[in-house]
Amino acid sequence: MVAKIDRPVAHAQSKQIHPAVSEKLKDPAWAWSAYKPDTQRPWTLAQAGHLYRRAAFGATWDQLQQALSDGPKLTIYKLLLPQDFIKAFNRTYDEYETSAAGSTDSLKAWWLRRMILTPHPLLEKMTLFWHSHFAINNAKVKNARLMQKNVHLLRSQALNSFQALLKGISRDPAMLIWLGAEANRKARPNENFARTLMETFTLGPGNFTEKDVQEAARAFTGWFVLMSRLRYIPREHDDNIKQILGQKGNFTGDDVIRIVLEQQATAKMLLRKLYRWLISETEELNAELIAPLAKSFAKDYNIFKLVEKMLRSNLFFSPVAYRRRIKCPVEFALGIIKGLEGVVSTTQLAKSLADIGQNLYHPPTVKGWIGGRHWINSATMVGRHNLALALLQGSGPYGNKLNPRAVARKHGFSTTESTARFLLDLFLQGDLESGVRDTLPKIAKASAGAGGGDLVEPVRRFTHAIVTLPEFQLA
Repeated sequence: MVAKIDRPVAHAQSKQIHPAVSEKLKDPAWAWSAYKPDTQRPWTLAQAGHLYRRAAFGATWDQLQQALSDGPKLTIYKLLLPQDFIKAFNRTYDEYETSAAGSTDSLKAWWLRRMILTPHPLLEKMTLFWHSHFAINNAKVKNARLMQKNVHLLRSQALNSFQALLKGISRDPAMLIWLGAEANRKARPNENFARTLMETFTLGPGNFTEKDVQEAARAFTGWFVLMSRLRYIPREHDDNIKQILGQKGNFTGDDVIRIVLEQQATAKMLLRKLYRWLISETEELNAELIAPLAKSFAKDYNIFKLVEKMLRSNLFFSPVAYRRRIKCPVEFALGIIKGLEGVVSTTQLAKSLADIGQNLYHPPTVKGWIGGRHWINSATMVGRHNLALALLQGSGPYGNKLNPRAVARKHGFSTTESTARFLLDLFLQGDLESGVRDTLPKIAKASAGAGGGDLVEPVRRFTHAIVTLPEFQLA
């Protein structure tokens, strides 16, 4: 069954790359240079939609039209550096989340609402990325306030300094509890955090030895989580000489952070993960393309500069990147909600997202969500179909918060034909093979017989047909 579901997604990703473009992409200087529209590679609605899928959670019609008018340079600038009122917005939502920290159910609802309404969606998108990279599951932590503080830490550095983020994580009570590293005594060094730091957070497998882990664990001795608070007990720190990754000294935990960041393997590992998140999970980043960015990133670990470089690049706006990622459940649901300019019950939405594989504050393992084809199986595809159905119904758990006909009329599309064209442009930027476009009316009709309820309204039915196409599953 999985293979049958995978095949349409694979087909939607299968556009061929022109040989001339493919050849240029082998040159790192050209691949990472800023995209400048020309007659061969124009700035189109499809490119604007691609940018908003990767740097945000989808776009409204007004945002797409503004992006078309502004061009890529200004649009990316606005996504990277939104207006000043983002500070007031974040302060307000920090307060909401702090007051809601009695349970992770409340925290999930507030975070989803924040994602929907934020004037800085790229910040939330990157916070979600780090939530998977530095994965912590509250099922073991069992402390909503510590989980809230963890995500606040991720957000504070999501587009800033990886060095500061890594240092913060090394002293994060939720992380230490999750890894079983809440006690690190001189007599019995706890290797759990040191191992995860090297294997998952920085260097990657094969780039360190067991001895490196053991010595790094000694460097972190003295740190404890007591009564949900981080404490340092000097007498429990091993102040003898350690040897870590070829360096020798009386190292502390901060020295371990410095040493792992000095290794080229760390910059390369992070580049590969960010490449999969922002550019493509179907094309591997080869050594020649990695080298210049890894060298630059390793100088200061400035996440903002790296993300900007990727988003502005010729590579990002090439067929190598276009529809080359499967949307995670959050991206799938928010793409519908953002497009239809509504706000739904995020308490209910959090439950629905957990049912299709993405339970916020509960990543499945220390490696987070694997992503890619792992999002797509028989159960999750049925779940996505049903979630879209529930979101688009005029009643039920989400109420009548999303109304595609009303949104079409708001933007001046009132006839049946113009409304259909508007919805195709809104959700897929009109980029569908003619054969698929011709079958949409049949798909819409079939969906009405699948227990549609209030979805019998033709525009809702047609919208549901669009957002359950393989193309809409792709970012």
